[in-house]
Order: sequence, then structure tokens, then C-alpha cells
Amino acid sequence: MKTKIQAKYVIGYANNDHAVYKNAEVVYEADQILFVGKNYPGEVDQVMDAGNAVISPGFIDLNALGDIDHDLIHLEVPAHLEKSLIWSREYFHQNPGDWMTPEQEAFKSLYAYSQLIQHGITTAMPITSVLYKGWAETYEELAAAAENAGRLGLRIYLGPSYQSGMRVVNQDGSMAVCWKNQAGLEGLRRAVDFVQNFDGAYDGLVRGMLAPERVETITPDLLVESRRWSDELGCPIRLHAAQGSFEVAEIRQRHQKTPIRYLFDLGFLGQRVSIPHGVFVNGHHGMEPAGEDDLALLHESGAAIIHCPVIMARHGHALESFGRYSGAGVTLAMGTDTFPPDMFQNIRIGSYIARVVDNSISGNTFADLFRAATLGGAGALGRSDLGRLTPGAKADMILIDLDGFHFGIQDDPIRTLMISACGRDVKTSIINGRTVMRDRIIEGVSIGSMQHTGQAYYERMREGYLQRDYLHHQPVDLFPSSFPIIE
Repeated sequence: MKTKIQAKYVIGYANNDHAVYKNAEVVYEADQILFVGKNYPGEVDQVMDAGNAVISPGFIDLNALGDIDHDLIHLEVPAHLEKSLIWSREYFHQNPGDWMTPEQEAFKSLYAYSQLIQHGITTAMPITSVLYKGWAETYEELAAAAENAGRLGLRIYLGPSYQSGMRVVNQDGSMAVCWKNQAGLEGLRRAVDFVQNFDGAYDGLVRGMLAPERVETITPDLLVESRRWSDELGCPIRLHAAQGSFEVAEIRQRHQKTPIRYLFDLGFLGQRVSIPHGVFVNGHHGMEPAGEDDLALLHESGAAIIHCPVIMARHGHALESFGRYSGAGVTLAMGTDTFPPDMFQNIRIGSYIARVVDNSISGNTFADLFRAATLGGAGALGRSDLGRLTPGAKADMILIDLDGFHFGIQDDPIRTLMISACGRDVKTSIINGRTVMRDRIIEGVSIGSMQHTGQAYYERMREGYLQRDYLHHQPVDLFPSSFPIIE
């Protein structure tokens, strides 16, 4: 069945970049776009008039929150409590099992993926925390996630995470990495099995990927073997790196290199590789000067940086800067990595921070970051059929209603959206030609019931911090409120 959607603005595609069509339409059939522009000459089976709205490519979120967000706990924790929020060495040696039940772990991905759809994410590569797991993601957990994504109609890249080590706090407050090398090898085998079994499932919506956790918690041999399997399977691989001071210090101590140089020399970096954050590279004010040029290495290898400006800014860090990375030829994609998974917010804040860092708008406009959230993500995935509205591309698009009074006076649609819009302004989401959300309603999903269950999940997750705390604080001390709470 051919469907035509018309609106005041369509963010189409021309001359290898986005282009704005005014009073235009998109025609699609099955999972493919047939036409973008004005006055489609053929017959259609149904017409949807979106009116005063923007039809945009859906957002591609390559570091999407896949669980119930623990950042509410970490966001403003006092400095003297920061280490109490990660594993103690004592807890590590207790060899604990998973803190959540399989049913809870299956629920959390349904909750998270529904949030992604409601915020205009049409392609996601999720991430979940390992803090409250027995070690890393399980095969069963990801199988349930694939089922949830298929049911909801979300385009997704999945694979169970794995690691060789875990950051821990010693009793004296110092930090280290404790190792379980065999667990890392078993995790990679589990991930390979998952990719082989699930890649292409649910009409191609579910694709496989490899997800080693953090550069400082993966052995060099496991990194090399992971890259080999990525090449053999033809699937993306994502590794958190250059994101924090502990990691940078660990890699320098072990290898006398920056994290990016270390990965480059291992032969790990490449066109299928994406690095979330990638903030701590040479030239950043928090890095010691060194001879190598990390951005040149990223450009040479073809690896992508997944920029997650909101979560990094919350914790006092910033990319220095978006325009600098882009100008160096680094592939830039976007990730939300926290709640809410609001790409409008990330583009807005990311652009503002980059303008401050560079004292320049050039290379740091809303359009630059919007491009990263669509075309950049597609490029990182090697998908020329995603991130754009053009004939032959997948029918992945969102409708953003402009009628809200909060938009104020409207001018350029991209600037209007990025100044005033949020994820809740996405009214309709179409993925692979299927309308997965209409008028903010996802068919078969009870938001009220899910919110109640999600709160219970969060409360259970928070209890786990008390078990892991090396100083064994009481709840009232470990979780201080912004102001005194009077019952």
C-alpha cells in the first residue's frame, strides 16, 4: 500500500546533504521511500495531512539508554561519596549473581525502548549498566530485548556486553581493576552466538553488534579477538574509551599511550568501530601534552565518535570540540546515554557547549549536530539507507507538530526545532514503513502500568548500591536529597 504524508516542511535529501522542502510530501510503500518533494505524479492508497508540522528523518541513537537510568543517583553525588557508588573489592570477591530477576531485566528494555520511540529515535544501539549485574549482560537478557524491539517496531543493533575486568574500590579508597579473564572470553563467545542467531531478525529490524564494555576493563587480546569477529561477522563494534580520568590514567600506566593511540596501535580502530564519548584526546585541557594526534588517528582509521553531550556535561566534561573533531575529518554520530533520551536536547546543548569551547558558531551549528544525529549515525553503521528521506531509503521518519504555543514565532525549521522542541513534540513515528506511534500512543503499551513497574525496578536497583559500598553507608547518607525531606 502506498502512503503519502504531507506537511509544511519535509527535511529531505539532495546533493549528499539534508534539504528543506516547503509544503511537500513523502510517499512510501512497504519499508521503502518512493518519493520526496512536491506533486507526486502517481496514485496512492492513503493520504495523511500532518499540517503545520515537520517530517524529519528519525534520529539514530548509537549510545541509547536500554535500562532504567541510574544517573539520578550519580548526577549530583558529593565528591566524598563518588567511590561508594561503584563495586568494592569485597563485593567483587563475593562473586555475586545478578541483582535483578530475568523478568525485571526483560521488562526494563520494554520500558527503555518505549521511551526511545516516544522521543523520536528510530534506530538505536542500546547500552545498559553493569553496576547491578552479576558481571555483564546475559544472552537471555538480550534475547528478551530483541523480542521487545521487534514487538514495538524499533530498529535496533544488539549484542550482550562483555568485559574482562571491573573497576573496584579498595578499602583504603584507592581504585583498581579486578580481572576475570575467562569471563571476558566467555562473554565474547556469547556475543558471537547472539549475532549469529539474531542478526536480521524481525524483518531485518534487529541487527547484531559487539559490545565490549570499557577500554580499561578489556584485555588487549580480547580487543584484538573482538575486532576479528566484528570483521568476520560484518557487524559494528562499540567500545567506551577516552571518557574518564581513571581510564586515561590506567591506559597511560599500562601502555604509556593515550587510549586512542593504544587502540590504533592494537589495530582495533576501523570503520565498523564506534567510540562513545571520546572526550579525552590530545588537545583536551585535561590531557597531558603528547606528540600523537588522536583525531588524526581516528580519521585515518575511519572509526566514529558517538557524541553524548548531555550526559558528559552533567558530570562536568565536554568535547573540545564538535567543530574541531568534524574539521579533522572524524565521523561524528550522536547518543543520548541517559534519561530522557531527547535528541533535541542533546543537539541544543551540544551546539551551545561547542560554541563556548570554540568561541565560534562555525562547525557547531544546530544543523551540524542534526546531521550527526541522522547521516552521521547512518555512516557509522555503514547504512546509506538510513538517516535521510530520499527514494530508496528505509521509511523511517518522525512527525513533529509545530502548533504548540511554546514554539513561539517560527523561522527556519531546524533552528525552530532545536531552540524550542523536545522529544514530547514528536507526535508520530514510522519505522520500516510501520506506524509504531501515532498521536503519542504506542499500540499495545500501557504507559501508566509501565511507569509503576519502572519505579519499582528503580527502587530495587538503588538498594544494590548499599550492598556494594565499600564504606557501608546508611541509605540516608548514601542518597542525600537536594533539600531536607519532611515526612
